[in-house]
Amino acid sequence: MGISKSAGLIAAAISFISFGTSGAFVKPLLEAGWSPAAAVTARALTAGLVLLPLVVVVMRGRWGLLREARWPVLGMGVVGVAVTQVLYFAAIQRIPVATALLIEFLAPLILVGFTWAVSRRTPAPVVLIGSVLAVGGLVLVIGPGAIQAVDLIGLAAAFGAAIGCSVYFVIAARPNNGLPPVALAGAGLLLAVPVLALVGLTGLLPFTTTFGDVPLFGEPVAWWVPLLVVAVFGTAVAYASGITASGILGSRLASFIALLEVVSASLFAWLLLGEALSPLQLFGGLLILAGIASVKAERQKVEPVVAPAIA
Repeated sequence: MGISKSAGLIAAAISFISFGTSGAFVKPLLEAGWSPAAAVTARALTAGLVLLPLVVVVMRGRWGLLREARWPVLGMGVVGVAVTQVLYFAAIQRIPVATALLIEFLAPLILVGFTWAVSRRTPAPVVLIGSVLAVGGLVLVIGPGAIQAVDLIGLAAAFGAAIGCSVYFVIAARPNNGLPPVALAGAGLLLAVPVLALVGLTGLLPFTTTFGDVPLFGEPVAWWVPLLVVAVFGTAVAYASGITASGILGSRLASFIALLEVVSASLFAWLLLGEALSPLQLFGGLLILAGIASVKAERQKVEPVVAPAIA
């Protein structure tokens, strides 16, 4: 169990660090004229193609697992990736980005509340304390200005994105009929592409691209360079490792650890883009870590009861 949990924590760290690189490498595309919807569609397609050879290798002789896990794959692609992204970008068209991020990253609280409602058991005090600490830290990292009274439709879209994010963690944490995490990630990303493209074709969200050079850290580079970086590291690696982590750690703990994505993104923005990182943001990161530690302590307390040793 110890080795497995350590592997899960390593996978979770790889995931939130990888996701954190996205902003620094997507920003040049957006500044060059790419719309967010077009960027995320190209990102998902490229990442899916990057993972495809690995999917072929791990699924050799076991393609029936994809059929058996068709509902999780469908849920991951349509809800966990496409719907979550569409609702998030719909939200930031009407409300500040910081507000949309804050609401989307309430996914861990949604999972805690859902478990509370279904089991009718009050979460352990350490979980409640961890939730308060993590959300407080999230507010500080994103910025206290994220808490604003804004457009109700935008708020609803952001909350829908939070639910989609919660679905991602729930699906990732389930056994899914033995389907390897990389196969779930690859199939889910490729399945999300036609959904995202359809949204672009219908005009629900702006869908524009440019194919000239883009500025990257002060130097002009081909448009596909930042796209490839964000597709490989910020998407393919991030989703595959995130699904692996959720399967080992469970949806709740993995979702709390994923909050460190905002800390990682802030650090990359500081290191790569020169965007200032305030002491308040650093303190917020420490609060998120404290919240994760609280939730992890509760899991360590209950696991021996859930899985007793067999003589």
